[in-house]
Amino acid sequence: MASALLHVGATVQCSHGGTATATLPNSRVLVGNQPTVTMSAPYTVAGCSHTIGTSPSPCVTAQWTLAAQRVTSNGLALVLMDSQATCTPNGTPLMQVQAQRRVTAS
Repeated sequence: MASALLHVGATVQCSHGGTATATLPNSRVLVGNQPTVTMSAPYTVAGCSHTIGTSPSPCVTAQWTLAAQRVTSNGLALVLMDSQATCTPNGTPLMQVQAQRRVTAS
């Protein structure tokens, strides 16, 4: 099933509510005048609240592990609203909260 392409202005958070930001925007493909994101682009995470427990490990970065299967840019898969990413160092997922809805892919 098709899912919306993720862009730099999309709202993405770690599972603890920290704000995730793309580090390498893909300016070759724009949606809503904003660059898209490829699977190889890491995200940085700020404001993660995972500081409780005996070994607190707040999210610092995240890497996409699943992205579009049929749509690429510069040979790299584009990230979709239903793509999956894992945060480092604790292995929790990123959550895509809000993005543009006009351009979809699978």
